[in-house]
Amino acid sequence: MPLVNMKALLTRAKINHHGVGAFNVGNMEMIMGAIKAAEETNTPIIIQIAESRFKHSPLELIGPMMIAAAKRSKVDVAVHLDHGQSLDAVKLALALGFTSVMFDGSSFEYEENIKKTKEVVTLARKYNASVEAELGHVGGSEDGSKDIKALYTDPNKALDFVTQTGVDFLAVAIGNAHGVYKEAPKLAFDVLDKIASTVSIPLVLHGGSGITDEEFQKLIKHGITKVNIATASFVSLTKEAETYLKNDNKHNYFDLNLAMVKGTYDNVKHHIKVFNC
Repeated sequence: MPLVNMKALLTRAKINHHGVGAFNVGNMEMIMGAIKAAEETNTPIIIQIAESRFKHSPLELIGPMMIAAAKRSKVDVAVHLDHGQSLDAVKLALALGFTSVMFDGSSFEYEENIKKTKEVVTLARKYNASVEAELGHVGGSEDGSKDIKALYTDPNKALDFVTQTGVDFLAVAIGNAHGVYKEAPKLAFDVLDKIASTVSIPLVLHGGSGITDEEFQKLIKHGITKVNIATASFVSLTKEAETYLKNDNKHNYFDLNLAMVKGTYDNVKHHIKVFNC
């Protein structure tokens, strides 16, 4: 299957009331594990990387690997820039061939968020790429370094924001948060329902790691189409690697490689089944 535009993938899923997993990756093993799970379940997925991860996984190195893996996949795969915070990151992702980008202007005032997001939409259209933006502010931070308070998406501004910017997807804040939840999240389904009834584009949930399977399925029924999974995959990979390194056998890179692939694969496959139930 070819590398695909995320808009086509999510539009199809929205019509069929399915959720699409967007899985963050940080190395070759994570890419391999995610693609393996997608192929075995015959399910399209999104692989993505956030700008905050570039210090560990430089985009100019991991980006081409993500593109190559998507092109070789037996199922549709979109390649996405998650939480792009600078125009330079967006430009590089588009130049590398990413089929969608997110510009996260949620830390700006409303009008400034609109202005900067519109600039990214104009740029992305030149590459036939789609754009995700965030309205409100998801709690925590993508790299887990900050405990940022969530700011719910205002349903009354959602339609205006989407209309003015021309974005293809909208990330919403409804009590979800990045990183590991310190306590069970209190998801505002009433806010989600109001947003879903107001805008027609696919809605995105960030901070998926830690939400229960049943809540995921309820969120999808209430209008979420794209679900981001990052922390859970990093944790699953690390645990599988730790298990391998604790055994009494002589260790080597190649078996460690397989352990990291398996850790990612197990987590991605689980979530694929949940989102497509």
